[in-house]
Amino acid sequence: MRKTRLLLDGTCWKLDRFTPYLPRLQISWRNPRFVARQRVCKPGREARAAKHGPASRGSAELQLHGRDEVNRSFLQDTPIHKQKQWFKETFDHLFAIANSAEAEDAGVLLVSGWQIFRSIPTEEVPFWADVVLGFRKMTEDELKKFPQHVFGQAFTTLKCEGPAYLPWLEKRLKGSGGLILTRRIEDLWELHQSFDIVVNCSGLGSRQLAGDLKIFPVRGQVLKVQAPWVKHFIRDGSGLTYIYPGISNVTLGGTRQKGDWNLSPDAEISKGILSRCCALEPSLHGACDIREKVGLRPSRPGVRLEKELLAQGSRRLPVVHHYGHGSGGIAMHWGTALEAARLVSECAQALRTPVPKSKL
Repeated sequence: MRKTRLLLDGTCWKLDRFTPYLPRLQISWRNPRFVARQRVCKPGREARAAKHGPASRGSAELQLHGRDEVNRSFLQDTPIHKQKQWFKETFDHLFAIANSAEAEDAGVLLVSGWQIFRSIPTEEVPFWADVVLGFRKMTEDELKKFPQHVFGQAFTTLKCEGPAYLPWLEKRLKGSGGLILTRRIEDLWELHQSFDIVVNCSGLGSRQLAGDLKIFPVRGQVLKVQAPWVKHFIRDGSGLTYIYPGISNVTLGGTRQKGDWNLSPDAEISKGILSRCCALEPSLHGACDIREKVGLRPSRPGVRLEKELLAQGSRRLPVVHHYGHGSGGIAMHWGTALEAARLVSECAQALRTPVPKSKL
């Protein structure tokens, strides 16, 4: 029996017939090769940090709401009730962090504001309305701030800042006895000798690693500015213009460029972002320390969250695929991680169950 065995991002599972140390795997992508990160967790100790492999050099930082973060056009193959389940589980998880002493270190905060529309939307009450806090239609007096818009929604939601949140999760993992090891791989079968179960969180790398041609990049470019007087978020209903105040800066966006792999900032795009955001919040003309950020959202028609049993001759390798969240990665990450953990539990149970011997 091999000495090292796998587990996943999510919950540490004890497999009595395996070694006293259960490895945990994360696959992230770095062009042109892939990096496998093995995490070792001691039995009986929980490590509930769920972390996707980075899809690009851009940082993840999202509001938990709206059609850009939980977007039907990017998740057309994922039923709305499933999206709402993942969204609510994630919101509840982050809300608990926001109400704890860990909030600042984790980069999670509550923020109130408005989502505004130039025409009345088909859905005046979106599916996530009863998940966020205090959702209501904007008053006529509130809409006077935005003379080009005729309808709006006001609510309180959560902002999760990836540059703080991901290291915080990693710290929790290590505090639970986890160990992160890095190695390069080009094929999942390279992991067969070391792991019983692989959790594939390789994002855009799954085009090559898993042969998934449905996944594609959606390029996003934003600006980070210093404007500490901006306290409320403002988001145009199109999802292409938004102002998100955070802990140490304000995020101005954005773009949604399908199939674009370019990670270099575009000066003309930055100029357009600043112009559009200043139209919504004129005080941003006084913003300073403007920095450009670019990232790639790993998008596909629906999140790939399923089991696959790879086979080569007599060899078997159970894989749980967990990628393709698009711009909803942070907005749904905890909910999908819980479901991925359930799938790994099923794989682990199958490994426990003896295969009946043929009587022939």
